[in-house]
Amino acid sequence: MTISQNRHTSISSAFIVLIFVAGLLVGGIATFFVAYREMSRLQGDVSNLKAEVSRLAGNQNVTYQNITIYQNNTFLIELYERVKDSTVLIQGTTSSGSVQGSGFVYNFTGTLIVVTNNHVVQNTQSLSVTFSNGDGYAATVLGRDPYADLAVLSVPDAPTSEFKSLDIVSSSTLRVGDQVIAVGNPYGLVGSMTTGIVSALGRTISEQYTGNFLIADIIQTSTPINPGNSGGPLLNFAGKVVGITTAIVENSQGLGFAVPSNTIRRELYSLITSGSYTGHAYLAIGGNDMTYETAQNLGVNVTFGVRIVNVIVPGPANSAGVAAGDILIGINGTRMRNMDEMSSYLVEKTLPGETIIAEIIRKNGTLQKLEIQVLLGTRPPPP
Repeated sequence: MTISQNRHTSISSAFIVLIFVAGLLVGGIATFFVAYREMSRLQGDVSNLKAEVSRLAGNQNVTYQNITIYQNNTFLIELYERVKDSTVLIQGTTSSGSVQGSGFVYNFTGTLIVVTNNHVVQNTQSLSVTFSNGDGYAATVLGRDPYADLAVLSVPDAPTSEFKSLDIVSSSTLRVGDQVIAVGNPYGLVGSMTTGIVSALGRTISEQYTGNFLIADIIQTSTPINPGNSGGPLLNFAGKVVGITTAIVENSQGLGFAVPSNTIRRELYSLITSGSYTGHAYLAIGGNDMTYETAQNLGVNVTFGVRIVNVIVPGPANSAGVAAGDILIGINGTRMRNMDEMSSYLVEKTLPGETIIAEIIRKNGTLQKLEIQVLLGTRPPPP
């Protein structure tokens, strides 16, 4: 082999080695790039997981903080300081003596008023409102509705600075178990505060000023309420009005009642501008709650609803063909378990002049389920 051939062979070998080394380098770079991308992706996933864990931990801390606030007595002290100047003492004279109750200040689109119960001002010959600072002024009734036990007062001589208004929010969000607060003047003890829970919703109560009509859609509460509390605000734990305390059951332990704020909001405009409220729908029936025992006695298998015992003539139900002995089990597709639910539905969901579908069980030899259209009337004026 010549020198030229040896040199050519060495160059070829070197070239092959160079190609091999280049291949290793390219492969290494490619492998590193793939590994780098995978590591970056994994690091991103880890960062996302850390952010999610941090977010969950933050939410958990907020929950614990809320619980701490609600259980902290300092919170109630601060809330009382915010609302105490909005509650007033109402005093009046009647032909038989004197009356007193509570009320709260509200700003209705620029009109400063005091909201209270109708039974606090019923048959009064003179009225006064005393604010928390002790300043008292003569008051007049702007409007009242015995069927909802609501009244609105004007205090024309009081300066604007006296009126520390509360906010009224929807009572639709209330649930049994919600914590509530009552502020009022029980037995004349001005500015008293009590706490409790919502113990039931959709109750009905009766007052001597409503004739045979029930006051419906009432909040039941364990918050202690005593004579003199009537007309004071029932507040949620944000200090907003969700009701107005109105009645107690004598000799009961922690059983009070309040008109819901939805009723107040619905009626205020009419009470202020016209002095009354005429939006109570009228079905014109009387009845009793169905029970298992009643169903057994009647020979029917319906253990819920309202057994109609009388139909007022003339009246909307009578005109539609509803009869005594019928069992009302639903309105507009909503199940009616008892009188409370029927009365509350009519108050909350209907107005005079609307047509409802009454679902009736009628025993006429055999049981029949009927759907009867009833054009609701307007409740007669209070007695």
